[in-house]
Amino acid sequence: MPLVAGIDSSTQSSKVVICDADSGEVKRSASSPHPDGTEVDPELWWSALQASITAAGGFDDVAAVSVGAQQHGMVCLAADGTVVRNVLLWNDTRSSEAAAELVTDMGGADVWADRVGVVPVAAITAAKLRWLVDHEPAHADATAAVCLPHDWLTWRLRGSHDLGDLRTDRSDASGTGYFSAASDCYQFDVLETAMRGRRPAVPEVLGPRDSAGQTSTGAELGPGAGDNAAAALGLGAQPGDCVVSLGTSGVVSAVGETAPRDPEGIVAGFADATGRQLPLVCTLNGAPVLAAAAAMLGVDFDEFDRLALSSAPGADGLTLVPYFDGERSPNLPGAAGAMHGITTRNLLSANIARAAVEGLLCSMAYCIDKIVAQGVEVRRIILVGGGARSEAVRRLAPAIWGAPVHVPTPAEYVALGAARQAAWTLSQQDSPPTWSAGESSTYTADPTPQVFDRYLAAQRLTLGQ
Repeated sequence: MPLVAGIDSSTQSSKVVICDADSGEVKRSASSPHPDGTEVDPELWWSALQASITAAGGFDDVAAVSVGAQQHGMVCLAADGTVVRNVLLWNDTRSSEAAAELVTDMGGADVWADRVGVVPVAAITAAKLRWLVDHEPAHADATAAVCLPHDWLTWRLRGSHDLGDLRTDRSDASGTGYFSAASDCYQFDVLETAMRGRRPAVPEVLGPRDSAGQTSTGAELGPGAGDNAAAALGLGAQPGDCVVSLGTSGVVSAVGETAPRDPEGIVAGFADATGRQLPLVCTLNGAPVLAAAAAMLGVDFDEFDRLALSSAPGADGLTLVPYFDGERSPNLPGAAGAMHGITTRNLLSANIARAAVEGLLCSMAYCIDKIVAQGVEVRRIILVGGGARSEAVRRLAPAIWGAPVHVPTPAEYVALGAARQAAWTLSQQDSPPTWSAGESSTYTADPTPQVFDRYLAAQRLTLGQ
């Protein structure tokens, strides 16, 4: 049976899985770390990827490869294909003022929602390009092409130095701020507005199973995908499925057929990796909220879970608004976290742990509600990411979200989704191959709407409303 490879180039690492193309069974895998920070030399991604490929046994026997990667990163290339400057990553917030300015320049949030389905925030590529123009004009002038992390890695795997060979897909392009997932086309005037009249080349947008070329070993290259779309493909998510991922950030996405229109700018009109829509809400604060609370309490994660579960719903009145590193949903890049309701009686370790878990889950509930308000049907909630390893998160999530929560076996779902896409490109069938997402545990609990109500009140206080 042919083998296919999937790559996950995330903020933290470069992961490779090599799978049976028919069943999805993982045959080999490896991972190599990425440097910390909010900007990076992409050559370090390439080095990490090469190390992972070697550790996974190489690609000589692999028939197809595809790349899933972190979205929004601004990769600027000169005419000769060299990188103009370090890549600004999605979590770099220096472009927050540029984002607000762009919203005004295009006529307001309603125009953005109609034109591209995304209202710029600091994370969006268009906002980073505006920052580049205003703060590093020489670098902006030297930019002959702009692409995304997965585009650049696919191009490097192809071995090309021709900017005309850059390729992307709908899912990743829809996170740039100058591509509309609803109309499936670039909005070049938006790109020119972002770059104050400049118009660099952008990658050609491929269909879900189109080939992006071949690697030096002769393997077909899939179109690739943004990390959230790749994860949804790896999970086998279908219309009606809502995926909540608790990693470095918190992400809520839902597979559907209708592109959202949210002038508030919280729900982004992204595309998925199968030709459908993937309305998405992303927060800056995910599982690190739990790590920070555990570190403050001086306990390991097992003890942190035990403490959180020993406290009653509502944490005896403590409510945490977890905007530790600013926030994206709502758009508050300069915000900080806040603990509300502290008294001399309730400031106990168990209540603090419970408030941290409930605060993170309430932040995700806020995101789920925003997607549902766009008319997106949510019938099933799937919980993944590092935060899903927490017993307290798994047990409290259905109470906060008011619905059963399905937790699949932990796996590298972004890389698996990329591998499944590679298999689809290889087969050229009408739909991707049917792969098992593994065992799934279902968690239920009595709903605690009062906890979310108290969180919303605390959020309003934090926002000064």
